[in-house]
Amino acid sequence: MSLPGFFDALSDEHRETVAKLLTEVEFAPGTTIFTEGDEGDAAYFIDEGDVRIELELPEVDTESVLRYEGPGSTLGEVALLDRLPRSATAVADTHVRARTITTASIDELAVREPGAALALTLELARDATAKLRTLTNQVSDLMFATAPDPVVDDLVDRAVAAQTAFADWPEDRVDALLGKLTAVFLEHAPALAQATVEETHIGNVDDKTLKNMVAAQGVYDSLVGQVGAGTISTDEKTQVTEIAAAAGVVFGLVPVTNPVATAYFKTLVCLKSRNAVILSFHHAVLGVGNQVGELIRGVLEAEGAPADIVLWVKKRGSRKLTQQFMSHPGVSLILATGGSAMVQAAYSSGTPALGVGPGNAPTWIAADADLPAAASSVVMSKSFDNGVICGAEHNLVVDRAVREEFIAQLEASGAAVLSPEEAETFMKAAVDPATNRFQGVTVGQSAATIAGFTGIARPYDIKVIVVPASWDGEDDPLAAEKMTPILSLFDVEGDDEAIALSLRLLAFMGTGHTSIIHSQDPDRVARFGAAMPTSRILANSPGAHGVFGVTTGLTPSLTLGCGTFGGNSTTDNVTFKNLRNIKRLARLVQPGAGDADHPG
Repeated sequence: MSLPGFFDALSDEHRETVAKLLTEVEFAPGTTIFTEGDEGDAAYFIDEGDVRIELELPEVDTESVLRYEGPGSTLGEVALLDRLPRSATAVADTHVRARTITTASIDELAVREPGAALALTLELARDATAKLRTLTNQVSDLMFATAPDPVVDDLVDRAVAAQTAFADWPEDRVDALLGKLTAVFLEHAPALAQATVEETHIGNVDDKTLKNMVAAQGVYDSLVGQVGAGTISTDEKTQVTEIAAAAGVVFGLVPVTNPVATAYFKTLVCLKSRNAVILSFHHAVLGVGNQVGELIRGVLEAEGAPADIVLWVKKRGSRKLTQQFMSHPGVSLILATGGSAMVQAAYSSGTPALGVGPGNAPTWIAADADLPAAASSVVMSKSFDNGVICGAEHNLVVDRAVREEFIAQLEASGAAVLSPEEAETFMKAAVDPATNRFQGVTVGQSAATIAGFTGIARPYDIKVIVVPASWDGEDDPLAAEKMTPILSLFDVEGDDEAIALSLRLLAFMGTGHTSIIHSQDPDRVARFGAAMPTSRILANSPGAHGVFGVTTGLTPSLTLGCGTFGGNSTTDNVTFKNLRNIKRLARLVQPGAGDADHPG
């Protein structure tokens, strides 16, 4: 049997010497290899299986699992160096095969071959210090996550005080404030769109301007006249009155792709529900984030509202700082819009959170689709803001009966549908082999720009790049979310294949988010809707515009829940209704009173 990789740094001569000192051992699952407090008389080099490292907690009569070690790991090397008792217990979690070396054999080696003993000791020390560095980082993370931070405490305390003062504002006064904010948002939408593109180099100014305006006017229109706080309604039959109360302080994460529109949206819905909000902009948009924050604060002060009802993190922070906000006891709710890692961090913070998930919408072009309308819809949607809308189309699932005609309509609408030869060249240029995903330089860039550096040319302005493909279910960038004006095109034979492929694509990525169908048959549309595990099923609508409620009756929102399908708590287009507590005042009702089934 070859030596463990641990010994690779030793010379051939020293490896041969050390190999003679190793003894093969095996442990059945559940066997204790060594116990906390035992004499440290040997180290173990794991060849197969997993070992559980535990720390005894006598005050609660239990053990805490510190970590798991697997093949290639070393156990107990610290005891060989310091000769102190074991600091933890090691238990075979599965069947384990290992090699062991004892302190006695190392002591003998030091006498016979001091060079080999020194080399071995150095390798043991390097392994131990690597583990110590890892432990130091873990302790640092814990300290930063739990230790008070004066900046965090100050912002949260100010937000709490402002929310308390704002909680009793009457509905008409709140709506008037939202109207003033919306007017300012609309006035500055073009300039902020320009600033965003200049700062991020993502998207385009015209579409970001429109997005900012929709996030302002569209969201405002959905809020004004609604009951944000206080008595909502009374059910005369049950005599139950619903009363809305604010969540408190909301911590709002703002992504790099839609910073201004998301900040507008979160500000309006939080104020409508009488919450304070602390906005945390992605570090790449702090400049425009500060501009948005100052605009909001100016309106609040002018209208006599508590200025601290909307706060924002003004300087570049860190993930640790963000974690401190998310776990702060003064924060009541996290509104997490951003990457998967940040959303998961929000869910793990211990604070209630509303998060989102990745998009990857399959878009079924059925045999009876209105092909010119479908093609125009797809190109308009996927080219909008250079493809950074998660609810846009990502994968075209096209019935073979209409494939060629649909491709012709795509091209007529400005899409470049690639030939097999072009597709091969394009994928080599556009995909990062290290991640097997489209390169970061394609994100939020125009199709014309991407075509330029990938060698694609057409005699017309390219709005979207479409790559015909097949998929065997393996990891494939064409089957994943694409935050760029690039689409995959898969062809299918009939409805059953279309639904099956759509389900496979969602299972690969995007479960819970959005699916789209283009069909004139209500029964086909209904079947698709029933089959898709997504929170939004759009029929004959552009995805980017439909998910936000521009071309559908969905609630205007910049936070799109994915439900338990996608690991979220709601399927809603999140709005003010999701940011409050609903209390229920239930009055005494005599059993059977007024119930025809229980006379008398």
